[in-house]
Amino acid sequence: MIRVLLADDEHLIRGALAALLAFEDDLDVIAEAATGPEAVAMALRRKPDVAVLDLQMPGKDGVSVVQELSKALPDCKTLIVTSHGLPGHLKRALACGVRGFVSKAVSAQELATIIRTVHAGNRYIDPILAADAISAGESPLSSREADVLSLAADGAPIEEIAERAALAPGTVRNYLSSVTTKLGVENRHAAVHMARQRGWI
Repeated sequence: MIRVLLADDEHLIRGALAALLAFEDDLDVIAEAATGPEAVAMALRRKPDVAVLDLQMPGKDGVSVVQELSKALPDCKTLIVTSHGLPGHLKRALACGVRGFVSKAVSAQELATIIRTVHAGNRYIDPILAADAISAGESPLSSREADVLSLAADGAPIEEIAERAALAPGTVRNYLSSVTTKLGVENRHAAVHMARQRGWI
């Protein structure tokens, strides 16, 4: 039996998926979680063979959960399901060692097959998401620039961003100026929009 952890903050989707996977003779849903931290805690407690993680969860996103589990439970294979298949998310997930990355549009039967594929040590990446990631190219932003741009995403003033990033206001201005230049946009709001569209933040 393949022991599966399901993590998704939408209770209805998670419950329906658990019920459908229960029809598969070789799959056993041993734990469910609604948040990122809960997914990590349940995985450490139950030690699943495969963790199926929603990309966007409260407290910790799916990629962050993959990062933690790859260190704490190296034998646990990870698979991310998402309705937001942005190129940057896929690249981040692959860099963290995720074995599968699929759209939530897959059927339960397809997902069961993908779980088996991942459990066998193979990789499965949604071909459309993979093609999008290739065409989007690499992010031109440094990790610090991406961090500062993320903090600027809610429209916070420079002083507040500086405080949250533990940087001087002038340094924050320099980072944001560099970001807008690299992305070829007029202001930080346009930079946030572009970086989010491409999954760079």
